[in-house]
Amino acid sequence: MNRKILAYNFEFSETLDRLRDRFDVEIFERINPKTDPAFLQALQQAEGIVGLALPVDKELLDRAPNLKIVSNNSTGFNNLSIDEMTKRGVMGTNTPGVLEDTTADAIFGILLATARRITELDHFVKAGKWKQYLTRNEYAIDVHHKTLGIIGMGKIGSIIAKRGNFGFDMNILYNNRTRNLKAEEKYNAVYCELDTLLKEADFVCLMTPLTPETENFIGEREFKLMKKSAIFVNGSRGKTVDEKALIDALRNQEIHGAALDVFQSEPVKADHPLLQFPNVVTTPHIGSSTFETEYKMAQLAVENLLAGLTGKRPKNLINPEVLN
Repeated sequence: MNRKILAYNFEFSETLDRLRDRFDVEIFERINPKTDPAFLQALQQAEGIVGLALPVDKELLDRAPNLKIVSNNSTGFNNLSIDEMTKRGVMGTNTPGVLEDTTADAIFGILLATARRITELDHFVKAGKWKQYLTRNEYAIDVHHKTLGIIGMGKIGSIIAKRGNFGFDMNILYNNRTRNLKAEEKYNAVYCELDTLLKEADFVCLMTPLTPETENFIGEREFKLMKKSAIFVNGSRGKTVDEKALIDALRNQEIHGAALDVFQSEPVKADHPLLQFPNVVTTPHIGSSTFETEYKMAQLAVENLLAGLTGKRPKNLINPEVLN
């Protein structure tokens, strides 16, 4: 019997073809990994798992005594209990270096859509409300030559800065754990304290990873520091923002609007208060969701998995200490 691999919520199953001659590949989609009997049974023999957002915790690892590698089909790996995996000699991998440009496009896109009221005015036209020339009630706000404040000047933040600087002649402020001298030199980005950024930016773009330190990083205090004309953009993770504080800031008109690609709970429920504001643009966590980028990520996830199961060091190994 061939060694077993589990594919969980893995969209491009055709990329698994290269594994089928050597492994028994079992695919699971839209199941509850805590309770699905076929999945739980397959875990007992599984040596590798590839997929998206599978919670790999102590409970799952207890059920998978033969597991050698979990290949995450994403850049993030908050779903992996890395310390617990390392204790058990289980490798964890991810797929960085593929989605940065695509995600920057998406985040800058929702920024533009909010500022220029694109989705709102799309509905205006389709509802038959465009009867005559536009009045100030339909006017939007400019993006060019405004100040873009980026919190988290990593790879994606830097590419957003590039688009703002070169494409829209924006002034770039940023706050980061460490200075990004390359962004300062290439995109005229100016490092500043967080409070200064919040007070001066016309667009506040949050791009930090989710860590214990960044959970609810932006809350009531931060929204009150922003300009009343500011637009808040979240392209990081939903839990980096206190959603109640954001709702209050919008209701009290403390900020002009928001652009959100992520939410504290996903998928977001249809009755969520944030979906009721016309000045809030919402997208379903689309950062990397283009065919080209998702396919490249799937290929890389399979390559990582194959390396780990054939005695090689995976290219994107998260816990290299497991090799010791």
